[in-house]
Amino acid sequence: MNLNLKFLKPNVIIEPLVGRWYAWAHLVSPATAAMNVTGRHLKIMRSYVEAPELHETAVANPKMLGGPFMDYPQQRVGEIKELISNTVVLQADQISLAEAITELNDLLESTAKGYSLEDLYPKIPDLLKGYVELVYDLNNHPSFRFFEPLLYKSKLYNKKAQSIALWVTENDERPFCLSTAKLNNPDVLHLDIPFDHPAIDILSRMKRAPGDVAELEKLLRIPPEKKWLFESFFTEREHPAYRKYDGNKVRMRYFGHACILIETKNVSVLVDPLINYYGYDSNVNHYSDIDLPDMIDYVLITHNHQDHILLETLIPLRHKIKNLIVPATRSGALQDPNLKLMFNNIGFNNVIEVDELENVSFRDLTITGIPFTGEHSDLNIKAKLCYHVSIGGSTFLFVADSRVLESRLYQHVQSITGDVDVLFLGMECDGAPLSWLYGPLFSKPVGRTDDQSRRLSGSNFERGIQLVEIFHPKEVYVYAMGQEPWVEFISTVKYTDESNPIVQSNLLIDRCKKMGITAERLYGEKELLYRYKFEI
Repeated sequence: MNLNLKFLKPNVIIEPLVGRWYAWAHLVSPATAAMNVTGRHLKIMRSYVEAPELHETAVANPKMLGGPFMDYPQQRVGEIKELISNTVVLQADQISLAEAITELNDLLESTAKGYSLEDLYPKIPDLLKGYVELVYDLNNHPSFRFFEPLLYKSKLYNKKAQSIALWVTENDERPFCLSTAKLNNPDVLHLDIPFDHPAIDILSRMKRAPGDVAELEKLLRIPPEKKWLFESFFTEREHPAYRKYDGNKVRMRYFGHACILIETKNVSVLVDPLINYYGYDSNVNHYSDIDLPDMIDYVLITHNHQDHILLETLIPLRHKIKNLIVPATRSGALQDPNLKLMFNNIGFNNVIEVDELENVSFRDLTITGIPFTGEHSDLNIKAKLCYHVSIGGSTFLFVADSRVLESRLYQHVQSITGDVDVLFLGMECDGAPLSWLYGPLFSKPVGRTDDQSRRLSGSNFERGIQLVEIFHPKEVYVYAMGQEPWVEFISTVKYTDESNPIVQSNLLIDRCKKMGITAERLYGEKELLYRYKFEI
């Protein structure tokens, strides 16, 4: 048999979309997806149609980076109008769900004053009946929780809105992912397939092992007029092979932003995967796809923000992840969707939930969930964890974007874990306002004063140094700063030397060095080796 075996080109992006918008976790979970369709997507698109010149001007202004402006010239108004029409039809159930959630919130706010909620069940919007429980907190504030697994089994989970865009990239230039939809382009192939489609794994494997392009065309039902484009994504040229680490140390590699790979010759742990593995020339040295193991034993997710759960990275990695560890939550709250459910429903069948101070062990590896405070705008969100990783006797603490609100919490933790060898701390201490990420989930707009006060901020120097003084690390690394150019379309971060996060992290690094601690703000790539203390 004459097979057409080829490799997927290294700079082909497998971009997941929902309703033609860049997919992140809140666009998969049914309730948050509904609120984002109405509270973000339709608002931005309608605003663009009303004043395209305003959007075009705004995206050209660096001070407006990350704002609700579509990155398209005025000439594309017709296409956005068409996308609005398609959204109203394709995501009609999600729009109805958002309206029902708003109606239920209004009902509870106007009616539930401390009396029994039982009489309100008949008044719940019909679409939500059987999917919610009405509750009070201990201050008699009314709310509701979803029976979230039921939502995924209903028409309110819309797999038909999911799709994949395939395209070739040559640089890091991309529109801000939360404000610009993906319109048709001659060089982009849109595949109307859900995220759990098995062909995505076959396609992803072809970066390492050649596959039959003709067979894949059949599986994906590529139309004849698009075969030339699909076949242009493949090459007969073999990519450099991954060289398995077989040393007698614990190896740490920084892949950018909050992504860290910890390896011994027996086990691998990858934290918050956000990887630039597209194979184009860059002026920033970085690791890429060829530096990832063929199989990854554990992938750790710290929290449910788009720069820590990057589906564009995770879905192509799905076929090589043995265990995916996520923070546990059963709150059923709109703002706190269950991550295990989300991942299970997009094709991950190996998800392990970990709660605070729970651990997962394998040989001489122990992963422990550690409380994560701050950076979520004071919302009651449980799906967030720091991780303490003990491997080969070396200990690593990944604090992600935590803001140390009460140092005694981590004193309590240290009494259990002991000191650590290496501390990783995010210090994006300004942070975006509450509404930047969570605004669509509110039934009523958040007041400006509250919005600016409740920011998505990590630790500054004063708060970060407390962790250093508590855990006595030998090494401290500031990470998750969003500085790498391939992260900008997600984080919208552009720092100068005078930017507060840079000033604050410099203060921390300088203080650590004065204390005799190795310290650095990570950028691009970094490799370090640690003694394997159980080595025979």
